[in-house]
Amino acid sequence: MTTRGYILAALSLLAVQALVLFSFGQPAICTCGSVKFWEGVVTSAGNSQHLFDWYTFSHIIHGFIFYGLLRFASPQMKAWQRLVIAVGIEAGWEILENTSTVIEHYREQALAQGYTGDSIINSVSDTLSMAAGFLLARRLPVWLIIVIALVLEVFVAYMIRDNLSINIINLIHIFPPVAAWQAGV
Repeated sequence: MTTRGYILAALSLLAVQALVLFSFGQPAICTCGSVKFWEGVVTSAGNSQHLFDWYTFSHIIHGFIFYGLLRFASPQMKAWQRLVIAVGIEAGWEILENTSTVIEHYREQALAQGYTGDSIINSVSDTLSMAAGFLLARRLPVWLIIVIALVLEVFVAYMIRDNLSINIINLIHIFPPVAAWQAGV
């Protein structure tokens, strides 16, 4: 397959992601009626509704992780093939994340009590952010990707008391000390 074919395959997966979210009843854009480039208030109704937010950084790190795992698992595979697989994984996660079961689980967390799921534009943007992280990981040295990921994790934890690591922990089990810290108690 050509590079163009892989890009078309990745775009097809994005289209499937958007269509499934539409079938779930997720709004195309924020129900406020506008599309903002950045939503910086985690506890607002606009979080996960616009193009980018604090969780965009987690999706970039997803790209780093997917690139590393897929390169390790299949070093002979073309990078474009790995990207299509990564887009499929991320699209699958975005669909799962917007099921009622996962939305309800998120609502148990301190920062997501009013969470209603992602708008379609935000969800697709999250997958594109993962692809950007994947492509960065392909170009930059491993040590720099690790440094960037650590800096992003610390920065986001400092700014909003959440990040990819805390999010994963909270998905597995909500620990009262973590919840108290996130709530600012």
